[in-house]
Amino acid sequence: MGTGLPQRTRIPQKPILRNSASVKSISLNPLRNFGPKSFFLRLAGVGLGAIVLLFLIQSPVSAQEAVSKTIAESAQTLADNLWVVVAALLVFLMQLGFGFLEAGLTRAKNVANIMAKNLADMAIGTVAFFVVGYAIAFGKDAGGVIGSEQFFLSGANGGDQAVDTLSTYVFFFFQVVFAATAVTIASGAMAERTKFSGYVIFSAVMTAFIYPMVVHASHWGGEDGIIASLKIGDAIFTDFAGSSIVHSTGGWAAMMGALILGPRLGRYQNNSALPIPGHNIAFTAAGIFILWFGWFGFNGGSQLAFDEAVSQVLLTTLISAAAGGIAAAATITLKTGSVDVAMTGNGVLAGLVGITAGTHIVNPFGALIIGAVAGVIVVYSIFFFDRVHIDDPVGAISVHGICGVWGTLAVGLFASVGIGDGARGLFYGGGISLLVVQLIGILIIFGWVTITTGAVFIALSKLNLLRVSREDELLGLDVTEHGSLGYGAEFGVEHVEGTEQGILSILQATIGRVFKKKSKTS
Repeated sequence: MGTGLPQRTRIPQKPILRNSASVKSISLNPLRNFGPKSFFLRLAGVGLGAIVLLFLIQSPVSAQEAVSKTIAESAQTLADNLWVVVAALLVFLMQLGFGFLEAGLTRAKNVANIMAKNLADMAIGTVAFFVVGYAIAFGKDAGGVIGSEQFFLSGANGGDQAVDTLSTYVFFFFQVVFAATAVTIASGAMAERTKFSGYVIFSAVMTAFIYPMVVHASHWGGEDGIIASLKIGDAIFTDFAGSSIVHSTGGWAAMMGALILGPRLGRYQNNSALPIPGHNIAFTAAGIFILWFGWFGFNGGSQLAFDEAVSQVLLTTLISAAAGGIAAAATITLKTGSVDVAMTGNGVLAGLVGITAGTHIVNPFGALIIGAVAGVIVVYSIFFFDRVHIDDPVGAISVHGICGVWGTLAVGLFASVGIGDGARGLFYGGGISLLVVQLIGILIIFGWVTITTGAVFIALSKLNLLRVSREDELLGLDVTEHGSLGYGAEFGVEHVEGTEQGILSILQATIGRVFKKKSKTS
């Protein structure tokens, strides 16, 4: 840790004569005012001052330059910390974006449950990361596998410098919102059929242990981790803001959750995928725009400083997202004959995930290609998971897992700036070494996350803490898990087999369930 942030420098001011009378009382004759002894002492002092001034003027760095340098360093420190705090706030806002996106793409009877899970991810994730996760991710390395200090942020204070000019508290704030993002990705793929208690347990384990272990293994956690140590020739594994470290980690967790949970009731019949439309496309669009907005903090803040590199990061992030949306819209139109709003939005998110790994070393044209390819990939990936009957209501596996892989590999293709010892992407004369390193890192993360999250979900399933009952799923999780309808009785009724009797039975059961829960608590 550093010795603390530089303090604000005070520039000494010239002494001020308090009144005009004191000025008039001083004679121009020095002997009259001070006497012989004082006069010679003053004269010696003036001479010494002149010598010192001459020395400072002729020295390489004058006193004024030193003061200016200190002021500049202090201002840069302040700017860096302020920018990262703003970026962290933008990433924090992404939690709302995930909530709106997921709620819009699912049914009205589950909207309260979805918002509850997003609240839990931030609240539980913050505490779990504070107690354990930060230490595992960024603590002193133990055997190249795990961090071993700063549990509960012990020994840290707001003035310590964690990375370059950033204080420990600012750095923690930025990292904890990333941890919450990694876990909340899985929420969408597990929507409409997961017990809230089981999801909360998964959220805690993910932010306390599974995600921090990925961070520590990578260059984010230092130079000793398994992934950080990967090197082929001049190439080292590179993931600037988390295409794999955050997004694929969340995507693989989402895949294991959806796989072990099984599909929603009625989703697949006679080997065909039946649509279960979301209830509010406006929510979906709002969520996408909030996520897009927050992503400027996600990628821009990952520079961990406010410097000239931030502008390139913001530009490539914008271009890739736009290209992803356009490509996804074109692809789904060719396949179905219409522009699907949700799929277009997923294309925007795919472009954002795709550029996240290399946004600092990819030029704008490269960002355009990366985003466009991600937009095409996400459409075909969503159709693929439907064909294999892995039910993902929001497309989280495809957006974050699959496009996270693409973004990480894209560094090995489009890196126009040398990284490590100067390695560039294949398309910029760097050969395949960087591409191979990226692939190895991807496989390590895939193996770790699928094994650990799979074990967690299997254990929860064995304990009957993972999937809700058939009755509860039909009634909706707002009532069965939280005791109230998300929209009120007039909006919370869902069709069962499209019959009036089915609607009536749902209404009766819902009202009965609410009164039953209230009678138990009264």
